[in-house]
Amino acid sequence: MTTQTTGGSPQGSPPASPGAQAHPDSWMLDLVAGVRGVRHAVVLSSDGLVKVRTDDTDPDTADKVAAACAGLVALGMSMGREFGAGHGLRQVLVEFEGGFLFVRGAGDGSRLAVVTDAAVDPGLVAQQMQAQVLMIGERTLRTDPAEHTTGR
Repeated sequence: MTTQTTGGSPQGSPPASPGAQAHPDSWMLDLVAGVRGVRHAVVLSSDGLVKVRTDDTDPDTADKVAAACAGLVALGMSMGREFGAGHGLRQVLVEFEGGFLFVRGAGDGSRLAVVTDAAVDPGLVAQQMQAQVLMIGERTLRTDPAEHTTGR
């Protein structure tokens, strides 16, 4: 699902914009992007910058998803500090008319965001997101490169 499309698009996703370049690290998202009903998958940094996107997700859409998710994560973390048992945020799930948005941790400071259509199995998407993060390795998706050398 992460190959560049020129005509129709897989899974009912909008086609990648003409001239959009394939993202060099899109292979990292193959496991979750292959789930039926997934429209976009993006890895974002803690400040809302796109680190990795599927090839079917054009750069403008990836930027919009990343910026929105950064705000949702900040809100979720604030709610967790106020009402939760810890300071970590596990997952944000937003259901909207026509689909879902899932956001979960993908390493120190990084998040994996997935936008789906309404016909998706939310449990399967969450499971595949977890498997994707474990398969790639949280260290690969970290935001802070200094963390790679400290052995944490």
